[in-house]
Amino acid sequence: MGPPDVKHWHGAGPHTAMTHLAMTGTVDGKNVTWMEKVTDEQYNTR
Repeated sequence: MGPPDVKHWHGAGPHTAMTHLAMTGTVDGKNVTWMEKVTDEQYNTR
């Protein structure tokens, strides 16, 4: 888990799999803000 208000992403590598289980809480009535999806082009340039 990262600090609040910092954008980050999770993903597998080209030859590995990944399972992401997100458990969130609520602080002051606010929850997670899911950002834009990573495109294949963005992912493949990493």
